[in-house]
Amino acid sequence: MKTTIESLTMSRIYRRLVPLLFVLLIINYLDRVNIGFAALRMNQDLGFSASVFGLGAGIFFVGYAVFEVPSNLMLHRFGARIWISRIMVTWGLVSAGLAFVHTQTSFYVLRFLLGVAEAGFIPGVVAYLAYWFPVRYRSRANAGVIMATAIASAIGSPVSGLLMHSLDGIHGLAGWRWMLLLEAAPAVVLGFFTFFWLTDRPENAKWLPDDQRHWLVAELADEASKLTRTANLPFVKIAMMPRVWSLSALFVCFLTAFYGVLLWLPQIVKHMGTLSDLQVGFVTALPFCCAALSMYLVASHSDKVGERRLHIAVCMGIGGLALLACAFVTPPLAALALLCIAAAGIWGCLAVFWTLTGEFLTGAAVAVGIALINTIGQVGGLFGPWIVGVVKDLTGNFSAALIVLAVAAFLAALIAVLMPDRAPVEPDNAALQPEPTP
Repeated sequence: MKTTIESLTMSRIYRRLVPLLFVLLIINYLDRVNIGFAALRMNQDLGFSASVFGLGAGIFFVGYAVFEVPSNLMLHRFGARIWISRIMVTWGLVSAGLAFVHTQTSFYVLRFLLGVAEAGFIPGVVAYLAYWFPVRYRSRANAGVIMATAIASAIGSPVSGLLMHSLDGIHGLAGWRWMLLLEAAPAVVLGFFTFFWLTDRPENAKWLPDDQRHWLVAELADEASKLTRTANLPFVKIAMMPRVWSLSALFVCFLTAFYGVLLWLPQIVKHMGTLSDLQVGFVTALPFCCAALSMYLVASHSDKVGERRLHIAVCMGIGGLALLACAFVTPPLAALALLCIAAAGIWGCLAVFWTLTGEFLTGAAVAVGIALINTIGQVGGLFGPWIVGVVKDLTGNFSAALIVLAVAAFLAALIAVLMPDRAPVEPDNAALQPEPTP
């Protein structure tokens, strides 16, 4: 009976939550990274060098990092329904403002404010999924949502190219300005929809039958009971956990490679040949299609065998090798194939990584721990796009920059290999006390 209830419950929850969160994450990543596509024309129109664009693309992560932990604490306090809705509406408005930048300063300021507005969204979604999915289901749930980061670029690249091409010059606005403005609108609309659709906790899920709701609450409570000593840890104690710092270091290296590829891929592809902006949009979609498929397959296999860190190490190793090879390959088709392999490797381990963060914390500590890891990791989000721009300006091509990104991927793989399988859990001193003598 329990197996039937479990299957029906998890299926119902997946259908209720994952498709919406998947769509929200597509909109989130589209608004975050479409600046990389806009740069095909924006840099020329505004006179931005590669270094200026790289810094502006990366400065997003400064605002994101500064407000990450406070935002996740607010999500735990006010609930996902209110807080995720708030995040979406504010990021949509700021993202629309980027359509009207004219100077380096306005570009930097709005990218910083976009990071502030978005702070806490992805870690908040990951923490929210941990409130609903037992650990054995979590990697697939994370993948079902986070694979949107790849789908967003696969869909967004041709859509962005089409908007820039077809709307250029209408009412005196450049195509890249129209693209930024129109792609920001769904965030505001869906922000209001999310407020009415999400439920904060399983206990309040009136859309679940009573027996399924009771099973889920009991199952999650049983898991949490094994980690009760981490549920109410103060911030300082969470920040001092070696597991938090090893995951943070891994994430810094991961995001260096991840965003170095993500935000520069349209220009890397453009640099390979003589493609139009519209053609670049369709070609750029190919690596992200490979990334989405890889993320699902890796997460499913990770859940099946119950192993995390070696999946991350293998994926990042493959991604690093592909980037390294791409730096020395000149035929466009071979380079594109290597970029597809690199994207499949790097993106493939993202859902598995976030599953690791929920395996040693519970309660409010999950939100804090995930936010802290993500905050420190944003150093890579700043460094990756910026260093690619600097190296491109110094060398005139992307080869040396791809080598730098490959090194970051290799470091992430090394950290994953050296990390213990499980975080050590301190013994419960109360449980060790001798029973009183009658």
